[in-house]
Amino acid sequence: MHAPSIWGILVVAVVVILLFGRGKISGMMGEVASGIKAFQKGMKDDDKPAERLHADAPSTVDAKEVDKSKDA
Repeated sequence: MHAPSIWGILVVAVVVILLFGRGKISGMMGEVASGIKAFQKGMKDDDKPAERLHADAPSTVDAKEVDKSKDA
């Protein structure tokens, strides 16, 4: 297969802009960015309790105790 030409790319871009509009595309990109930021914040928050749990708890932890602490 051959690579798309510049004209093919331009036609696809024009069709996408006509279907979705500039405002809708920028709004979707903003939502994607805020979702990525929330995911990264959640990953940082998940690391902190795990470090404290391992530092304060004995070497063996019962799985039921861990599940109860997540529900609370």
